[in-house]
Amino acid sequence: MKKYSIKALVSIGMLSSISYVLMLLNFPLPPFPNFLMIDFSDIPALIAALIFGPAAGVLVELFKNVLDYFMTGSATGVPVGHIANFVAGILFVLPTYYIYSKLKSKKGMTVALISGTAIMAVVMSVLNYFVIMPAYTLFLNMPAMDSPSLRAMIVTGILPFNILKGLLITAVFMLLFTRMGTWITSQQYKSA
Repeated sequence: MKKYSIKALVSIGMLSSISYVLMLLNFPLPPFPNFLMIDFSDIPALIAALIFGPAAGVLVELFKNVLDYFMTGSATGVPVGHIANFVAGILFVLPTYYIYSKLKSKKGMTVALISGTAIMAVVMSVLNYFVIMPAYTLFLNMPAMDSPSLRAMIVTGILPFNILKGLLITAVFMLLFTRMGTWITSQQYKSA
């Protein structure tokens, strides 16, 4: 693993803190179930990945979720939702980073963000079907949903929610990237 400078470690810590605060500012969207919340906490992780590399993005996602778990807790007693958020963040940030590193342009960033959204939405739908929803029913001692009901909830709720969330993050990040793109690129060379 890459050794980070003190400046990089401090920056990752600060971006993790910002990401945690953004995670607290979550909100539901009316057509979706109340447990699905929109937040923009993946943006600092994406900035960390772009400047310091993919491991930095993963660290920001990890620290954000660990902070949130210890500060707010979990309805299940175990961090099922936090693990799901961590995995979703990684599934969004890493593909975006790797695609953008091949297509270094504003258009390349748009393609990277849309690809990251699609990958995150599809993989999270599969994980929700096989792992996350069964874990919630296990830890909350709820009766398990039958397969058609679970599949319907994922196809009509979770998949469109993740697509919409990714597109909202894409829109906000592109607004930032148009202003900060040159600075991010200059920071990449300084941290290399």
